[in-house]
Amino acid sequence: MISWIRGAFPHHEVNVVFARGTSAGTLTQGLRDRQREPLASGEADGWAWAVHEMLNGEIEDFDDVDYNALCPDGTEIIVFVTQPCSPKGFPPAFAYHRDGHLVLWFSFEDVRTRVGANPDHLSPELLAAGIIGPDTECGLADEFGHDCFDHFYDDHERLVKVIADYFALPSPPLTAEVASK
Repeated sequence: MISWIRGAFPHHEVNVVFARGTSAGTLTQGLRDRQREPLASGEADGWAWAVHEMLNGEIEDFDDVDYNALCPDGTEIIVFVTQPCSPKGFPPAFAYHRDGHLVLWFSFEDVRTRVGANPDHLSPELLAAGIIGPDTECGLADEFGHDCFDHFYDDHERLVKVIADYFALPSPPLTAEVASK
């Protein structure tokens, strides 16, 4: 998914939002109401989805979107912050909202530190995939010439796969109803 996003939305710092229990039209209107015009949106496999700019520099809105407000009872929202700027305080991240509440949030840079109403929501799946738990540190880290950053993006792709499989998210490339900019 991450490679699709980078290829489909170059030069954009985007969030990818999936919503179940609402329509793509309702999701995109909610994003517009929060000053985040979708670059693309659609519906697939029971999920509405939208890709939007993480920030809105035109109106100097650099705050996170209030996804809880987009998530009334009976709705789930999953957010991938995909191409952020860590020095500005926005690391790549995942969030899961349900019924207007944050259930789980974590940074891709530190999956062990998870917050929300149920920070262990995906723990069994993350543990089974070897993303958290004992022996998750790179076994080659002490070898001369090895740079753990060489597999940094592979680790992110593996993490996204665990999340996508757990929630049965549609697989990219997704068909857009709103033309990409």
